[in-house]
Amino acid sequence: MAQIRTDFPHPVKIVENMTVPLPDGTRLAAKAWLPDDPQLGPVPVILEYIPYRKRDGTRTRDQGLHMYLAGHGYASVRLDIRGTGDSEGLIEDEYTVQEQHDGCDAIAWLAAQPWCDGNVAMIGISWGGFNGLQIAALAPPALKTIITVGSTDDRYATDIHWVGGCLSKDNFDWSATMFAHNDLPPDPAIVGEKWRAMWQARMEHNSPWILTWLQHQRRDGYWKQGSVCEDFSAIRIPVYAVSGWADNYSESIPRLLANLKAPCRGLIGPWAHSYPHDVTVEPAIGWLQEVLRWCDHWMKGRDTGIMQEPLLRAWMQEGVPPRTCYLERPGRWVGEEQWPSPRITAQKLHLNHGGVLDRQAGTVRQASICSPLWVGLGAGEIGRYGEEADWATDQREDDGGSLVFVSEPLNERLEILGAPQLHLSFSSDKPQALVAVRLNDVAPDGASTRVTVGLLNLTHRKSHEHPEALVPGAPASAIIDLDDIAHAFAPGHRIAVSLSTAYWPIAWPSPELATLTVSCGESWLELPVRPPRKEDEALRAFDPVESAPQTPSTSFDVEKTHPRRVQRDLLSGKMTVDFPRWTYRKVMPDIAQEQASSAYARYEIIDGDPLSATLLTEYHVEMKRPDTVISHHSTGKMTCDATHFIIDMTLAVGENGQTLFRREWYERIARDMV
Repeated sequence: MAQIRTDFPHPVKIVENMTVPLPDGTRLAAKAWLPDDPQLGPVPVILEYIPYRKRDGTRTRDQGLHMYLAGHGYASVRLDIRGTGDSEGLIEDEYTVQEQHDGCDAIAWLAAQPWCDGNVAMIGISWGGFNGLQIAALAPPALKTIITVGSTDDRYATDIHWVGGCLSKDNFDWSATMFAHNDLPPDPAIVGEKWRAMWQARMEHNSPWILTWLQHQRRDGYWKQGSVCEDFSAIRIPVYAVSGWADNYSESIPRLLANLKAPCRGLIGPWAHSYPHDVTVEPAIGWLQEVLRWCDHWMKGRDTGIMQEPLLRAWMQEGVPPRTCYLERPGRWVGEEQWPSPRITAQKLHLNHGGVLDRQAGTVRQASICSPLWVGLGAGEIGRYGEEADWATDQREDDGGSLVFVSEPLNERLEILGAPQLHLSFSSDKPQALVAVRLNDVAPDGASTRVTVGLLNLTHRKSHEHPEALVPGAPASAIIDLDDIAHAFAPGHRIAVSLSTAYWPIAWPSPELATLTVSCGESWLELPVRPPRKEDEALRAFDPVESAPQTPSTSFDVEKTHPRRVQRDLLSGKMTVDFPRWTYRKVMPDIAQEQASSAYARYEIIDGDPLSATLLTEYHVEMKRPDTVISHHSTGKMTCDATHFIIDMTLAVGENGQTLFRREWYERIARDMV
């Protein structure tokens, strides 16, 4: 439980709206928390730059962060991206060149304000973590450091669009979420009478971003733009990179630490997609104090000791029984001074005939698998938020449709830290196929917990830029990278590797059911084994969780139209997986506004028919202001045939019960070896 602080070293003045002019005449909207202390003088700025509507979207979480930082001597600013919230202009897509240049211009403007000492930092989670890295690579002079949380250096490899070249379940899902966000109007109390013209322009401009994303099924220039891994050397300022093992973005942290030449530190906890002080998966830490330690060091020249600490601090997770929800993960903090760490060694475990996982390679034999499409129904989410049923179920269910290789019980504890890899020798009977690889921890009673997972579209086995069809029956090889993880296998437990040719709905299925024939004795798993060290016991303990008080609001329980549910009809073979989305109702009395939303994503498929894959979404959004009620209703449907993806969307926007705007989309987009 966070300690809510109201006693800060400096009083804080809140500026509800601050206009940030851009060179092209567009004006962005910001909310600012400024130290109100004449003796302090100009101070550094900490900027958070995201599209989620500072006035009413993130209002109920912003102040806990920004007031805390302001109370400790920083000007803390929350800026709406062009075309979102109360900012002018139109938003075209995520992570655009325009967005990045706007950010550079906003930084220059903030640095020139009389209350700023000319130095700016960026902080952000998810979108704000992405553009922090992207803007750092553009090197605006006033930007001195960034703190990036839950983000990625590689937009193709590690985001919600593609996973190992497979179409991610979240690609269309996230497009539908932003579709329901991008046509919401600005607040007349902020922008004045022009709010209606701004709203009309947003309605007419809003379109499903999935139509763009599906045009780029390979790792082409579209995804390279904004992927700082294309040139790590462009980032020359200090970077603090943070994530959690329960968040699919955690694998970007080791890559950043391995490749950045600028000063950096990495932190990976047990958390889901959240700031480390406001978590759904404990233990939380005093994260805001760590932000101050970092910024005080790099922006105020204070020796806080943070740069004398290990390059990477990570939560070494103990094994747990399989559950669909974890409120906490037992473990301990460990540290590494270098990354890659010379202390971590690759241990080979061979996939041998008879389902044996062993340090010695066995006789070369063949084993085949053509997984039923129910493999993956209990896989949970990709980007987990720590909510109910976000994690995978007992892996014995999916193992029934997989090739499984299991070790002997361990004689001693085995800890891993890093990215396991599977080196696979195989052939396929179809030109397109995918493989899902799960690393599992099998308890003495047989319960199997998924430790980490990796997917690969096997036409991408040589390159994500230049996929090649498989030659049916011909021998081939591939390396499948599993997500980075820290995990301790207990004595008496067994290590298991499970291979499947389906993982629905996490990955969209290949056009045909493929049979993979694995060459046992010539395929192996590499585990990043980390020996424990005494120095970990002396790591500095994190402070207790603190936060500033939030703005007043009241939240109400809303019944989910499609609660988290997995259904399988054994007679028809139809399977349905439901995920509730963006479902809430809250009242914000200080701005006389009420917001409500109800949404879901539903994944359907019929066993044996990969072309029956269907994704349905629906969003109802309502905004109540004293004199008007705004509504958004959209539906989405994604299906496929052997050669195309098919997108069907509808949109209706209303005011006070009357429909103001309607539009429909129907597009067929060719499949490109997906």
